[in-house]
Amino acid sequence: MHLGLIMDGNGRWATQRSLPRAAGHLEGLKASKRVVLAAIKLKIDYITLYVFSTENWRRPPQEVKYLMNLLAKKLPGEMNFYKSNDIRILVRGDLDVLPDDAKEGIRKTVEHTKDCKTLTVVLAINYGGQDEIRRACNRFIEKNPGKPITIEDIQANLDLPQIPAPDMIARSAGELRLSNFMLWDSAYAEFLAVDDLWPDWGEEQLKMCLDALSNRVRKFGGLAK
Repeated sequence: MHLGLIMDGNGRWATQRSLPRAAGHLEGLKASKRVVLAAIKLKIDYITLYVFSTENWRRPPQEVKYLMNLLAKKLPGEMNFYKSNDIRILVRGDLDVLPDDAKEGIRKTVEHTKDCKTLTVVLAINYGGQDEIRRACNRFIEKNPGKPITIEDIQANLDLPQIPAPDMIARSAGELRLSNFMLWDSAYAEFLAVDDLWPDWGEEQLKMCLDALSNRVRKFGGLAK
């Protein structure tokens, strides 16, 4: 079972409380931990969290700097949480343009959790679905100049081809768009919009996703059985 989550509403959560946007991001981080623990309890195998998109660089520089600092310090600072709950962290996205301390924080986290097995949490960082497809095609062309590219070739050259496609993509804050999230892998994913802002998420919202998925008829282009 793989659940993709578009975490939306941190800024709105903070604005509603007359707090700075950074406070919303911090509460969003707490929500992420609640959701991850709920995923373990509910026996979900994979969760992909949309942390920072290729378009998020357009946000105010101060906000971007704060988010990069979270990657540099807070992400590896949660190592005991990952280890005690047997959580493996993987990352998809173009990390080359990130600040060096953010890249190092990500590298340490991925390396130190590589043997954990209960839940795999994929963090989509400087990630865009269109950009991932572009990079996958370029990887193939570099290794196979002049050879026509197939669907299988693109799949094999994605950031994490070993991770199964999501069964469902859910978005918080009631928004009804993918926002460039997992465009290739979402071909047959179910979609759910949940009204609750991301900082308010926890086990209840995760159960809502699983209940919705259990009531969907997934035909994958064929006929219902």
